[in-house]
Amino acid sequence: MQDIHERLKAEIAARREELIALTQDLIRIPTLNPPGENYREICDYLAKRLGAKGFEVQLIRAEGAPGDSNRYPRWNVLARRDGAHPGDCVHFNSHTDVVEVGHGWTFDPFGGEVSEGRIYGRGACDMKGGLAASIIAVEVFVDLCPDFAGAIEISGTADEESGGYGGVAYLAEQGFFAPARVQHVIIPEPLNKDRICLGHRGGWWAEIETKGEIAHGSMPFLGDCAVRHMGAVLDAFERELFPAMAARHTDMPVVPEGARQSTMNINSIHGGQAEQDPDYTGLPAHCVPDSCRIVIDRRYLPEESHESVSREIRELLEALKSNRAKFEYRLDEINHVAPSMTDRNAPVVTTVAEAIEQVLGKAPDYVASPGTYDQKHIDRIGKLKNCIAYGPGVLELAHKPDEWVGIDDMVESAQVMALSLAALCLPVSG
Repeated sequence: MQDIHERLKAEIAARREELIALTQDLIRIPTLNPPGENYREICDYLAKRLGAKGFEVQLIRAEGAPGDSNRYPRWNVLARRDGAHPGDCVHFNSHTDVVEVGHGWTFDPFGGEVSEGRIYGRGACDMKGGLAASIIAVEVFVDLCPDFAGAIEISGTADEESGGYGGVAYLAEQGFFAPARVQHVIIPEPLNKDRICLGHRGGWWAEIETKGEIAHGSMPFLGDCAVRHMGAVLDAFERELFPAMAARHTDMPVVPEGARQSTMNINSIHGGQAEQDPDYTGLPAHCVPDSCRIVIDRRYLPEESHESVSREIRELLEALKSNRAKFEYRLDEINHVAPSMTDRNAPVVTTVAEAIEQVLGKAPDYVASPGTYDQKHIDRIGKLKNCIAYGPGVLELAHKPDEWVGIDDMVESAQVMALSLAALCLPVSG
């Protein structure tokens, strides 16, 4: 077995330039989400490459899923190669979508430029570098070990950046992650090459609207300002909710350290008249706003519950309603994801841990993600617990300008993935 490990590592190192080129190709397909651009293009690219390597390939549209439309269809690709003997199926899942570019770039966001051992571009870190590393790892493994047991799958899925409902959630609903079909899942999210990510915190998203009464802006006393009511909500958050959340901590190994407490982000706020187009040169009308809305993103710990998190917000709003004149509100849940955590002694965890030691010469760190990723659907819908995130890239670079992935990190992560395949898919006699 040691001989095949060295051969796998050497061959992946020899395909360094191919790994770079593959990553560049993927970055140069601008799969922006929202709205969900070029999903079919990247799926066709992956299908052509993996089909040429002997994989059976399916293109699967998540018809009817959130975001799916004829203009922006939610396409996914699933490639499978069966081995020569019975055995477990190992599945590598990567999302193909990337977030908006944003401002502050000094590199072309979709250029895939190489500089000082890094590949730059939107999605380089999160997570096209991980997708490319998994493809090279699998291709090297099947080339060197064609007599493997079980099956190997690679999927490129849509919409992880907006919840994954047009991607992994849809595939899980169709049975593609059923434990009888797939036994081990590795998601190459950028959690650093020496870390195994066991899961993530929970998330609860909601919209709060405060209501008022429109009136002329010169006589606000004849109306009721919804923005002022929302100011009272924000003040209550500052005085009561944020200090309470900061006092709660978890034993879950969440990184970075600040995410080991409960957190909440106010994603957006809007009150009053709709914003006009940039070329509008007129003045605003004189109106008291009769509505103000915020969207909140509440990340919670395993020690909390969905019910307690939503109740805490509603009780705060009800207290304002009792004590503040004319205070009326609406609270709507947008989405909810429960915390997910794979057992540290699960087969995929111990296998990848041993491979990290063999490649990097050190034991891995075991972490959990501050944000959710597609493990939530594999766990909740697929009922498959043997799932981790492991891949190249620095977590803190995700969604930032000048996002990059280290080439050495991709090579070593691919070696870890290939050695993991050797442990899971080679007959004992091999």
